[in-house]
Amino acid sequence: MTAESSNTFHSGFVALVGRPNVGKSTLLNACLGHRIAITSPVAQTTRKRLRAVVTTDTSQLIIVDTPGLHKPKDALGKELNRAALGELADVDVVALLIDATKPVGRGDEWVAGHVAASPAYKLLVVTKADIATPEQVSSQLEAAQALAHFDDVLVVSAAENFNVDAFISLVSSRLPEGPKWFPDDMETDATDEELVAEFVREKVLLNCRQEIPHSVGVLCTDISWAKDGHASIEATVLVEREGQKRIVIGHGGQMIKTIGMQARKDIERLFGAPVFLALEVRVRPAWRRDQNEIRRLGYDAGE
Repeated sequence: MTAESSNTFHSGFVALVGRPNVGKSTLLNACLGHRIAITSPVAQTTRKRLRAVVTTDTSQLIIVDTPGLHKPKDALGKELNRAALGELADVDVVALLIDATKPVGRGDEWVAGHVAASPAYKLLVVTKADIATPEQVSSQLEAAQALAHFDDVLVVSAAENFNVDAFISLVSSRLPEGPKWFPDDMETDATDEELVAEFVREKVLLNCRQEIPHSVGVLCTDISWAKDGHASIEATVLVEREGQKRIVIGHGGQMIKTIGMQARKDIERLFGAPVFLALEVRVRPAWRRDQNEIRRLGYDAGE
């Protein structure tokens, strides 16, 4: 990649960290201007590290969306934590996100301790300002600032696009001078297969979230392009029990049909082309405790 000739171009990596459901993926999507990271009310929605590239005239931010840090209950949970914590040593900026609508707790304190140990520039971001009262925001700012030393503080509402540009500007100003690491038209380092799998999993979570939120994994097994420009995609939805399989399929196949129709719309928007999506549901007992299965689904943190 050719470096920018201008000495004032800044580039680098920023990690979004925090407890589950604080708005990391929503902020990443807002920075890009459209959806690429999946979101849902279910904890641990983000399972893979996702890098999004935001390029301006004077900077390039590589924003790393990490899984929400939590107390792990299985091998999958341990991998998610390892993936999130592993980012703290290799980025230029760490943004700790705190939900304005929920009291700062011991979990936030634990995450802040890891942020404090990072050598990166530290930014405190209080999220969801659109659904919090001014009193809640003020209280959260005071409580969160007591957790660690932060170089800057920002209140945002990604849903309402409040202070999103300010976030990009502030982070850009704290990045080192450097080259343009990615082409202008590249928005993520995720593969098409990974993005398809995540959009399908999001729809499973949104439609079946009371029954199987953490027991579902998705693997995109094939993407092929026809001469007329449409894509044929095959993906497998993994669950842990036969009862969960029946829930995902639904009566007369109605649930899996709904999941497929909703996912197909996002995938067509992503690809800019018509899509045929075939979904299969399989049972893999206790796959979240199987390191090989976790690795096959791409949820491991890597070396």
